[in-house]
Amino acid sequence: MKFEHRTDDVGDGVGRLPPERMQLQLQVNGQPHRLEVDTRTTLLDALRENLCMTGTKKGCDHGQCGACTVLVEGRRINACLTLAVMHEGQSVITIEGMAQGETLHPLQQAFLERDGFQCGYCTPGQICSAAGMLAEAKAGMPSHITRDLGASVTLTDAEIRERMSGNLCRCSAYPNIVAAIKDVAGAEARP
Repeated sequence: MKFEHRTDDVGDGVGRLPPERMQLQLQVNGQPHRLEVDTRTTLLDALRENLCMTGTKKGCDHGQCGACTVLVEGRRINACLTLAVMHEGQSVITIEGMAQGETLHPLQQAFLERDGFQCGYCTPGQICSAAGMLAEAKAGMPSHITRDLGASVTLTDAEIRERMSGNLCRCSAYPNIVAAIKDVAGAEARP
């Protein structure tokens, strides 16, 4: 017995509908961008394929590795898990937008100084995630291991590891990544 897949057998006609396209406006790294995308396009693919911003990496494409982490309206998200059209008019910061001209973002500088990378593939996602994580901690947002929900967040090694657990590094540069984040967290805490 041979089975064939036939789209004309689909009762509701869904199998025969063409992809739908939509106009979209994004504010990426402070610059307005207008593009037209298939409504099924992820934010990651819109950034990489439509806007040629390839600093944001495609790792697992399932939200498990964090290589695609960007900041949307200041909050870190996995760009592979969200549709571009969901972010109409919103601000998106990628690794390309972290530096101010020739001046590296403090996290970028700390990653260099602490050797917080080896192959570098995960580094853009690690840095964007760390920036979002530091903002969350500064706002007093607890993590899974935060003991005292009423106290200000203390970024211990364990707290940083927990908050960064959605970002994987196949080269295992974790001790140096934690050290780089602690350097920046300490500098931000000093008056």
